[in-house]
Amino acid sequence: MTRAMLGVDVGGTATAAGLVTAAGEVLIEAQAPTHGAGPGRALETIVALIETVRAGAGARGISVDGIGLGLPGIIDVERGVVGDEIPHVPELAGQPVAAMLADRFGMSVFIDNDVNALALAEWTFGRWRGVRSLVVLAPGTGFGAGIVLDGRLVRGASGFGGELGHTPVKFDGRPCWCGGRGCLAVYASGRGIAEAARERAATPSGAGLAAAVGGDLAAIGAPLVFARAAEGDPAAAAIVDEACRALSAMIATVVNGLNPEVVLVTGGVASAYATLQARILAAAGEYALKRALAATRVSIEPGDKRLTMRGAAALVLYERRRRASA
Repeated sequence: MTRAMLGVDVGGTATAAGLVTAAGEVLIEAQAPTHGAGPGRALETIVALIETVRAGAGARGISVDGIGLGLPGIIDVERGVVGDEIPHVPELAGQPVAAMLADRFGMSVFIDNDVNALALAEWTFGRWRGVRSLVVLAPGTGFGAGIVLDGRLVRGASGFGGELGHTPVKFDGRPCWCGGRGCLAVYASGRGIAEAARERAATPSGAGLAAAVGGDLAAIGAPLVFARAAEGDPAAAAIVDEACRALSAMIATVVNGLNPEVVLVTGGVASAYATLQARILAAAGEYALKRALAATRVSIEPGDKRLTMRGAAALVLYERRRRASA
């Protein structure tokens, strides 16, 4: 009987589940609004999607060999417990999700941060398969990161490894949602860019941004800001320039501090950054050690939700190997 893993990507808006082979091929997939069953009922959505995919696998004579989940927030991987900070899916905070699902489905379940899963997807199945060191920077609503060094996922002593979005890039900068100040996420994430634009649109210098949404400042999002910048709007251009410089500084920090083979920028905002890659790399050259940057393959690629789903499946393979060798 053919065997495959079941990977689940849990997001604040949508959750996707798929049946993934050991070669990374997605055989079956399903998606639903995370809170489609109502507020506070994300676990019901996850269970329903797993059941849908598992039923499809059974109909095709495929055995499900473990379940992996990528979740936003800090995850206690060893205990399979979601941390206390998971703003987009708060009902899962503190919950032993791995054990709950293992009891429900009678098989091994592993959970981790969604960007860690994304890094595993790239390292296990993607274009960067098998490189010794890979850092994924993921600007989306927030700003996540995943780090693979010498073939091991870097999680840190208590699960906070890779929280590069909350590294300061401007010491006297704007307050961040994490309680810090001047964090990368405030400047380079979708939420940070949108909030900066809304603030600017409320002033005379941001009149063009305000006019673009008919005065409804809440309608300003990162895609609009990038589009307006490309059209020559000076307020939008200043915000995009700040975002690019913040991202450049983080790329340089990663290059200087970790010296990885590959730095991949991907995620919800990456498609906008991809058109500005030459500009971003030029700015990174102002901050990074030149030989280190020259030795690093830096790529900015649009995000793909299926990749995180594949990463959740890769988590099953990774955790089984890691725990067997421990």
